[in-house]
Amino acid sequence: MNELSPVKRVLMVFNSATGQPGRVGAVLRRYGYEFDIRRPGEGDVLPTDMSGYHLAIVFGGPMSANDDHEVNVAQIMEWLPNVANSKVMYLGICLGAQLMARHLGADVQPRADGMTEIGYYPVQATEAGTDLFPDEMMVYHWHSEGFGLPDGAQLMASGSVFPHQAYHIEGRIWGIQFHPEVDDETHERWLEKAGDNTNRPNGQNPDQQRAGRAKYDAAFGAWFEGFATRVLIDQRAIVDASLGVCST
Repeated sequence: MNELSPVKRVLMVFNSATGQPGRVGAVLRRYGYEFDIRRPGEGDVLPTDMSGYHLAIVFGGPMSANDDHEVNVAQIMEWLPNVANSKVMYLGICLGAQLMARHLGADVQPRADGMTEIGYYPVQATEAGTDLFPDEMMVYHWHSEGFGLPDGAQLMASGSVFPHQAYHIEGRIWGIQFHPEVDDETHERWLEKAGDNTNRPNGQNPDQQRAGRAKYDAAFGAWFEGFATRVLIDQRAIVDASLGVCST
């Protein structure tokens, strides 16, 4: 791995002991990427020098972005300035988007009425997001808090329950409220582990979620691959993949 060009290296930060890259990892592997996986809640140290990575991804987790007593939250919040002050691409997924928004000065908080998004719900492209998002698509969520829009961020997708669903800053720092990593295996694991928590306001029960996955997941997955190739993946990696070459 140390012989790889940064063009081919992704730092993946997980907020649980069992989190996996799922579909996000499958897409990136097709373009020759290898992963440096860190779990700060399990004792892993986060790198302060980001020059060896093309992309850093912080995945979701069951805690709040405001839970500074959680080891992983405290360590990621301490580490994020290294990302913000570097040239590395960043993708925050759900909690990862909330943590970056909080670092950049925005609030992360639940709705006053306790409404959640747990299951498949629509998001709509904003005027700024029409090149990357369809007018509306169904995406997979599991969250009870939302992020404010950081200063300097452009809102790319919105929703009726949580209005801020995707943002970027200068095309380098991206945050999305939903979960493109959730493939069939990941979804079933989440439902087995936390299905009892789906009975919250506006939550979808496991059977409703499975029906949503059967109906919407293929289009959601196709959207993510298009998003990844246009936004996250270095164009040199796309050329290498088309030629069947993995540069070192």
